[in-house]
Amino acid sequence: MPGSSEILKSAIAAAKKTLQSIVDLESQIAKAADLIADCLTNEKKVLACGNGGSAADAADFCTELACRFVEDRRPYPAMNLSQGGSLITATGNDYGFEEIFARQIRAFGNSGDVLIAISTSGKSKNIQHAVEEARKRKLKTIALLGRDGGSTAGVADVDLIVKGKSTARIQEAHKFILHVICEIFEAQLPRV
Repeated sequence: MPGSSEILKSAIAAAKKTLQSIVDLESQIAKAADLIADCLTNEKKVLACGNGGSAADAADFCTELACRFVEDRRPYPAMNLSQGGSLITATGNDYGFEEIFARQIRAFGNSGDVLIAISTSGKSKNIQHAVEEARKRKLKTIALLGRDGGSTAGVADVDLIVKGKSTARIQEAHKFILHVICEIFEAQLPRV
């Protein structure tokens, strides 16, 4: 059985490898940041969704927009579709878990808004349905996915697929990407 030191070294090595793979996503990350900056400049909003740990990433990203990331600046409209137990459970019960985000996009999404959909596997049907619904409604879509991107790969306007086998390392990379996107768009937008 490996000791704590071996586990830590292995986790650090895996994290380094996963983060290094993000270099290949440079142009897609820049495109995602540009989509968000354009959306916010045009007084539109960002919607975000995910399941489990990815829901927490969606919540954190929306907080960075509505409050701030680093720079003191105006708040920007962002909505985490993963929160709101009453709405999620009612929708899941009445329409199926696959529809919990797509139905909210029908209610709140408008042309010019941006959807950020997060799934470490890319196999979550509710994430795929959300992206498909957003595209129908003329939202710009960004998918943060893991492994090979699963069934959601190729559905969004921008795919940010983190290659890796460990859900934990993929989630860490997603958080890193979201923070870099915040840095980029904060540099592009006025601080007023």
